[in-house]
Amino acid sequence: MDVPTFLTDRYELTAHIARGGMADVYRGTDHLLGRQIAVKVLHSQFSSDEAFVKRFRREAQAAANLSHPNIVAIYDWGQYDSTYFIVMELIEGRSLRDVLRSEGALLPRRATEIAAEVAAALSVAHRAGLVHRDIKPGNILLATDGTVKVTDFGIARAWDDSQELTRTGAVIGTATYFSPEQAQGSPADERSDVYSLGVVLYEMLTGRPPFQGDSPVSVAFQHVSSEVAPPSAFNADVPAELDAVVLKAMHKDPAQRYQTAEELRTDLVRALSGDVPAAVGGNEAPTRVIPAPIPPATVPPDEVYRQLEEPPPSNLPFVVGTFALLATLGVLVFLVLRLLGGGGGADVQTIVMPDVTGTLEAEAFAELLDLGLRPVPAREASDTVEEGRVIRTDPPGGDTVDPGATVVVVVSAGSEEFTAPPLVGLTRDAAEQLIEAQGLVLGQVTLEPDSDEPPGTVIAMSPAPGTRVPAGTPIDLVVSSGPDLVTLEDLTGLTEREATSKLAQLGLSWEISEQFSDEVEAGRVIETDPVADTQLEPGSVVTLVVSKGPEPVEVADLFGLTPEAAQTRVERDGLVLRVAVGTQQVTDPNLVGRVVAQFPAPGTLVDPGSIITVTLGEAAPETTTTTTTTTTTTTTSTTSTSSTTTLP
Repeated sequence: MDVPTFLTDRYELTAHIARGGMADVYRGTDHLLGRQIAVKVLHSQFSSDEAFVKRFRREAQAAANLSHPNIVAIYDWGQYDSTYFIVMELIEGRSLRDVLRSEGALLPRRATEIAAEVAAALSVAHRAGLVHRDIKPGNILLATDGTVKVTDFGIARAWDDSQELTRTGAVIGTATYFSPEQAQGSPADERSDVYSLGVVLYEMLTGRPPFQGDSPVSVAFQHVSSEVAPPSAFNADVPAELDAVVLKAMHKDPAQRYQTAEELRTDLVRALSGDVPAAVGGNEAPTRVIPAPIPPATVPPDEVYRQLEEPPPSNLPFVVGTFALLATLGVLVFLVLRLLGGGGGADVQTIVMPDVTGTLEAEAFAELLDLGLRPVPAREASDTVEEGRVIRTDPPGGDTVDPGATVVVVVSAGSEEFTAPPLVGLTRDAAEQLIEAQGLVLGQVTLEPDSDEPPGTVIAMSPAPGTRVPAGTPIDLVVSSGPDLVTLEDLTGLTEREATSKLAQLGLSWEISEQFSDEVEAGRVIETDPVADTQLEPGSVVTLVVSKGPEPVEVADLFGLTPEAAQTRVERDGLVLRVAVGTQQVTDPNLVGRVVAQFPAPGTLVDPGSIITVTLGEAAPETTTTTTTTTTTTTTSTTSTSSTTTLP
């Protein structure tokens, strides 16, 4: 769907922030109030569903009435053509999902603080009659000032009530955080939000969700049928009091959970202040009879989920009957053991823990249940034990335990997974160190030109940052080799226009420097700086040295020199001397036979090889008394002068 830049001439969309299952989120500007906002624009498949839009409008309006520091405020709801949108408070920061992906488990105190603030937001919403229904790390935002914000109130209900729910697998996208009743298709209430928050707290404490599987279907099934190991089984820093809070929040029976988000928040605050939470005394999780996992081969996951999607009346008898049967079996086993041990005397017969290491999880559970013990599953990564087989038990095999004792069965989750660290922008050396620190290995390194990043900087990686990968996975890097270099061609001898055209084609700039040259014709390139075949970055400046032709020579003053001396002087300057045929009469006897005139005149600039014409002096004839002689002399003088003038 093409989203317009302006919505209702008031809201301008300036940048895309994120894409979700229902909508795209944009950064925007409210031009009426002059503030930055976030705008959630519904996908077209929902906008075309009239029933969904009505429910969406109703729930968005209800959520807009919520006002609390831990709830993302909704400012407006509207429609522009066929585009439906919500205008919300813009939160500068990161989602809890992104934090968990990049940092893993949080410190127990920080995780408890976040959960307490989310519980406060839920408490306000529940009092207003609004159930969130989709509490997950992606809907919990951590602002840059440390404030915790919950978003998408009311939206999940519009989704949950829509016809989309009737389609197979429509709501399976957030199965990781489903409550058992949601997984079964039963109505969700505020206790469902409490369960989902318990799952989120579990993930914050351990760095992993409580239930994992190959598909959302298998995860949803585990929410209904499998018990969860306490968080301390994966993180020894989690105190027992916090274990109790999490297990009570995640009780499969809604009646045994915290009944309100405020109750959960109260226990979280007690844990933060060092007081004992109420769950420590009231949580019955450690004493429950835990059913053995149902082997996948017996009940295929698809069939299980089809059963879970059926209306509650058809599922509830099955679930209750199963639990009742298992509880009865447990009691019978316990009584038999008591009878075998002496008919109920004061001394209870003990049991020797069997060694079930290496066996399949279902087989280990069956054996322990047959002995009257309570197995609790825990997952742990292992590079040596096949996934689904028991790594160890606590207590270990060979120990003596009482009937009904709880046994933690640590099952292999397969090879340990690590998060691919963000490496873009780091130097190659720094990236390699971080890769090794994460338990991964450096893969293929490819050099690519990049005009924006310095050489040696990582500009891309595979797999992407945040991806969970097994230990030893190679991380491929693309490293900047700097800008894409070009080779300077040989431009000598080209005209200035030809040379600059070549530089423009190479993406280079130029400067012109002129220089006299006796060898290179004027207007042609003598040399370049840098020289030909140099590798240059695009945009680099090349200096073109262009010939101005030969350097001009200044004509010397030859007056009074003999022809021989004038010849020597002119040749020294690279010029050619030519003596005029005619002479010029002089009265000074010292100038007879010497240069008395020249062309070009002294000081004139001429090209090398130019001809310098000189006129020599000639003595004037003696004056006579006869008129005829005088006339002749005058005529001769005139003729002599005329000859000198015409020579040049």
